[in-house]
Amino acid sequence: MDDVDRASEREAEMLADALRDQARRAGLQGKTAADSARWCADCGERVPALRRRTVPGCQMCVSCQARVERAKR
Repeated sequence: MDDVDRASEREAEMLADALRDQARRAGLQGKTAADSARWCADCGERVPALRRRTVPGCQMCVSCQARVERAKR
């Protein structure tokens, strides 16, 4: 294994750790992309697969979630 392989492996580990920590902070521990909505609960648009994998359990698209979070402030 060379330096590039080790760097790639470490990068993947760091990404997995960051995603796990984000899920824990968001209270989504144990949820999977399958728990996420395929269609936004607010506007009805398709929720991208990347969002469903990155934010397990999400129920809204990025735009609608951002609007909800801005309204809470």
